[in-house]
Amino acid sequence: MSDSNSKVTRRGFMHGAGALAAAVFVGTSGKPATGQVRGANDRIGVGFIGCGGRSGAHFQAVHWLKTQGKEAVEIVAACDVYRPRLKHRVDGYGGKAYMDYRDLLADPGVDVVCISTPDHVHGYQAIDAVRAGKDVYCEKPVTHWRQFELTKRLAEEVRKSGRAFLLGSQGMHDSAWRQIGKLIQDGLIGQPIHAECGYFRVGDWGERGMPIDDANAKPGPDLDWEAFLGDAPKRPFDVSRFFRWRMYEDYAGGPSTDLFPHSLTPVVHMLGVTMPSTVVATGGKFRYDEREVPDTFNMLIDYPEGVTVAVLGTQGNDHPGSANRGAGGRIPTIRGWEGTLTVEGNEIVFAPAQESKKKPQRVAIEHGEDFVEYWRGLLACCRSRTTQTASPMDLAYHVQTALQMAMLGWKQGKVARFDLAAERIIL
Repeated sequence: MSDSNSKVTRRGFMHGAGALAAAVFVGTSGKPATGQVRGANDRIGVGFIGCGGRSGAHFQAVHWLKTQGKEAVEIVAACDVYRPRLKHRVDGYGGKAYMDYRDLLADPGVDVVCISTPDHVHGYQAIDAVRAGKDVYCEKPVTHWRQFELTKRLAEEVRKSGRAFLLGSQGMHDSAWRQIGKLIQDGLIGQPIHAECGYFRVGDWGERGMPIDDANAKPGPDLDWEAFLGDAPKRPFDVSRFFRWRMYEDYAGGPSTDLFPHSLTPVVHMLGVTMPSTVVATGGKFRYDEREVPDTFNMLIDYPEGVTVAVLGTQGNDHPGSANRGAGGRIPTIRGWEGTLTVEGNEIVFAPAQESKKKPQRVAIEHGEDFVEYWRGLLACCRSRTTQTASPMDLAYHVQTALQMAMLGWKQGKVARFDLAAERIIL
């Protein structure tokens, strides 16, 4: 994608230090991680795996933190399988240039890696990163929709590594979800029974969303096609597949795995559920024919705790159906036996059930989403050597499993079930 799609935060950089105290909470508890505790002035070196459009927001955030004196952080290295893209980032931000991400991981100056590559290579790169002793920021989705076993293996590797892992579901910095989760735990809505969320936008991930940088590009010393393919089916080089990979099932999944991690992650966190029992999905290509992945996708998830989550979305219309909190996102509504929780403006709203004796409530939201502070939360974990980030790997595993079940079931026209004892998906 172009850098025009890489805004660092919807609130800009002005949020600054005011949210730091709230951001740091993600790094003040949790399992102690391996490695040396760093002081506030000890430099943290960041390496970027992937230099495409989305990486622009990450480069900007880390560069801003350094130049504004907010963090002792350094852009040490960058890697991309396409040399012109790599050169563009290194020329702009400095650092060593690598074509092979394994060479970047071997660089002793790199303490944290930021992975913003196509979906199907995330998991392998993240596993290699934690094995190399690096903390990880990994863009969503954590893995491709066909890679459940890899997702499970990554969760195991992160768990035993003791490294900090943060998924790129930056909306988790919004304190609304932590506050609502606490209200649910305190019993305000009684037994949760139903939740809904979703994502609505206009965009086909075609030429407008992912331009072809060079129509004459070919595999060779400046373009590593085999590294791009990874574990995907071996195909002859295609310039559209390389530059507009989000359109193709081999490398992406459409709304289910590209957009729904933003919507489902806070809901799973608030409800405190883990693995689904049953998932069904519907959808298809209802507007954009040029792509392979669906543009419209809807899923129902049943959890063994007795709660259903509905996730709805299309890339053919951008009206969220309820007040917006984050671009394109439908605000979650959580329903329980005794009432409902949602968000209106900057307040959490509790509406009691008709037969409940509880009173309506409104609670001020402490702070909203901020991408820069989301990064600072990860750096705080890196310094304190704790692993409880705002969006950790275990949460990513639970969310991605539900999304993978939906996509696999939809493709085969089946209901997907999860065998918790065997930890596997059954179709």
